[in-house]
This record gives sequence, structure tokens and C-alpha cells, in this order.
Amino acid sequence: MTARRAAIVGGGVIGGGWAARFLLMGWDVRIFDPDPEAARKIGEVLANARRSLPGLSDVALPPEGALTFHETMSEAVEGAEWIQESVPERLELKRKVYQTLQEHCDADAIIGSSTSGFKPSELQGCATRPGQIVVTHPFNPVYLLPLVELVTTDKNAGETVARAKDILTGIGMHPLHLRAEIDAHIADRFLEAVWREALWLIKDGIATTEEIDDAIRYGFGLRWAQMGLFETYRIAGGEAGMRHFIEQFGPCLSWPWTKLMDVPELTDALIDQIADQSDAQSGQFSIRELERTRDNNLVTILRGLKAQDWGAGKLLNAQDRRVAGVPTLPDDISQPIVTVERAVPLDWTDYNGHMNEARYLQVFGDATDRMMILVGCDADYISTGGSYFTAETHIRHLDEVHAGAVIRVETQVLLGEGKKMHLFHRMFEGDRELATGEHMLIHVSLETRRASEPAPHLAETLDRVAAAHVALPRPEGAGKAVGVKG
Repeated sequence: MTARRAAIVGGGVIGGGWAARFLLMGWDVRIFDPDPEAARKIGEVLANARRSLPGLSDVALPPEGALTFHETMSEAVEGAEWIQESVPERLELKRKVYQTLQEHCDADAIIGSSTSGFKPSELQGCATRPGQIVVTHPFNPVYLLPLVELVTTDKNAGETVARAKDILTGIGMHPLHLRAEIDAHIADRFLEAVWREALWLIKDGIATTEEIDDAIRYGFGLRWAQMGLFETYRIAGGEAGMRHFIEQFGPCLSWPWTKLMDVPELTDALIDQIADQSDAQSGQFSIRELERTRDNNLVTILRGLKAQDWGAGKLLNAQDRRVAGVPTLPDDISQPIVTVERAVPLDWTDYNGHMNEARYLQVFGDATDRMMILVGCDADYISTGGSYFTAETHIRHLDEVHAGAVIRVETQVLLGEGKKMHLFHRMFEGDRELATGEHMLIHVSLETRRASEPAPHLAETLDRVAAAHVALPRPEGAGKAVGVKG
């Protein structure tokens, strides 16, 4: 099957992002950019996209298309179904580019502009075929963020607009079709308002750049990321919804809370319009349902940030460390050692309403990591070149685990001698046993990646725990494999 073809004119940060988006969605991509470093720069953007974009999908992406660089625009646009212009924001330059493009491209090709400021009517001004040209304004990184503002005029045929939406949707984007032209479209107008207010806060000595960023990334930015502005405020209005929120906070628009004081009057007609649109958007959900959805989304976002140790996630990791304290072996090691105590997060459940299979392994993996630390295989030890690798794992699922359950893992050392560490984990909620995990680990040299003897102090501690546990009953399920019970 012949791949569809896109042409990218201008291979900067945005053009490179468009190239990566099309390419990884199976399109052949032809690039024109006079910059002698274009191939290197786009190659680096593409490397980042290959690393990150496929991870958003739970299915295999289409086979990657072919990427080629061309000396002229006429050669680059040959046979292209979609042409994305991402040249600098100078109207005369863009119009000149369109004149060249339209001399050589197919008459039914769509020409999208990445412009953040110009209206499509301005871009179409000197065009041979103005109906070909639309605004398709994306957000960086183009290969990850789905929003693209699609702005058209009455010169764009309905079929062209529909085809543009289909193509953009087909490469995983969300085309937000503006009903009317406006300078800077929609999203950048919001950004500009926040940017202007931030500049005033800095100039007036109210806040630093870091404090302003903290206000966004630790607060409303997280809410906006998953519900936007109006759905967030609908919840703030409580059970009475958006109309109640406006009644409560609408008068604030006349107060000097911002330097941007040119605001519309909250007439009854405007209130009705906002409330009716909010009802249409979210009225099918109760406030409690919206709150639960919000909480689920926020937990997912915050836990993702935790994994990267960034933004609000870095705060949560620091709090975890404060609460947990320094891990040390208990004074009494004659009993199984508690290696995990935690609640099951909202995003750990599956379509059956209980904990996903992969999370059982994560919990037992965390228990193994904690046991390693307790016997001395911590970050400092690993930095010297030694660690344990898991060689075999066997998990038994004994009972259901639901979101919010407070789980505990008790770990018994079945063997701790030489290069081997044999652990048996039991997961509980209260007295109810939920699952077991049996793990055989081998000590390795990180330099050779082969089995090696552990350092003496580590071996001595592990042996001491194993000797203390040898008197314990052998746990039910230890040493068993998957099979039909007789």
C-alpha cells in the first residue's frame, strides 16, 4: 500500500514536530529548509519523538514513513496531499512561499500554516488558489500535544475543511475549528493574557518567575490540564453548577484583581449563554461524578509527574521520603519483614474494577527493592558496581484488590547465601491475604553484567536475616509452578 505524502516547508522546532507527527503516523515526509543544519535538527527532534510518541499508544503505530530532504520547494511538494508551512512569522514571506507552492503543488493539496498570529484571510490575500490555504496552528511539541487550531474562511470549500479535519484526526490530533477569524486564534489569546499579567507581577515586585511558575504548575495548571476552564469552574459552583459560580464570583470582574480590566459586563443574557453552554458541555454528569473524574485525572497526572521527579511530582516524592524516613532493618528480624505499606492508587485498577495484573508485579518489585536496601544493596552500593537482578518470578493472585485499599507486604527470606537471594512476599489488606510473589535474585557485577559475589557486609547482613527466617514455616505456595491442582 502506497504511503500518503506530506511536505514540510520550514524545518524549525514546529516544522520538525510536524514532520515527526506525520512520519510516525505512517506518512512519507518531504522537507524543504535552506538551513544547512536542517537534517541534523530535524533528526534530533525525530529522535525525541520516536522515544516518546509511541508510548502514548497501547497498540502498534503504523510502519514509519520515509523521510527525505529536498533542495527546492517545487521538488518537496511533488505529489504531496498535505503541505505544512512553518516559515518565520512575516506575512510577505509567507505569501511569497504560497505563490511558489501553488505553482508546483497539486491543486487539491491542502496548505496548512503553523502561524500563531495571522488570520487565514491575510494569508490567502495574494494566493492563486486561496481556497487551498488554511491555518493549522499547533502547540509544541507537535508530536505529543494533540491540539491544532483550524481556522478557515468562506473561500475554503466545505469539502476542503472536512478533509483537513479528517487528515488531522487521522494523525492523532484534535482539530479545533474556529467559527470566525480572530487575531492569535483562541489558545494564544489565553496565553497572552496570562503572560501580560505575569509581566506586571514581576515588574511590580509581587512575584518572581519561579513563584509564578509554581502558582501554575502546583495549582490551576493541573486542573486546566484535564478539564479546562469552564468545567473546572462548574465544579467550583457546587451542586448549583455554573450559574451559581457566576453569581458568587462574577462581581470580582469589577474588582482590581488584574491589570487587564477591560472585561465584558455580566448581563443576564451573557450569564444565560455561559450557563446553557456549560449545561450542554457537562450537564449529563452530577457534581460528584465530575469531582471523581477530576480526582482520577489529577491522580494520573500527578503520578506521571512523580515518575519524572518534576514539578508537583517532585514535591510528592519529597513528601514520601519525609514520611517513610530512613529504611532500616527492624530490631526483631525473626518474623517476616514489612517491605511495603501503601494505598492502592486510583489509576491502578482495570476494566474489572480491581488492581491490574502488572501492578501486583510492581508491588512485589517494590518489596524486593526495599529488601535489597534493608540488607545493604542501596544506591551507594549500586554505584560501586554491584546489584541484584531478578532471575525468576512467580505470582499467585488469591483475592481481589480495589482502589483505596491499604495493602501490606510481608517478606520472608527463604535463601540468602552466595550470589542468591530467594524472597517470598505475601500481600495483605488487614488479615486478608491477597497475593504472593516469589522471587529469585542473583547478585551481578554491573561492569560485566554477570553473576558475582556480593560485598562481605551485604552478604553478612543477608545471611543474618536468612538465618533468622529459617525457623519460620515454609509459606504456602513457595516453590510451586503454574498448573492444574490435583
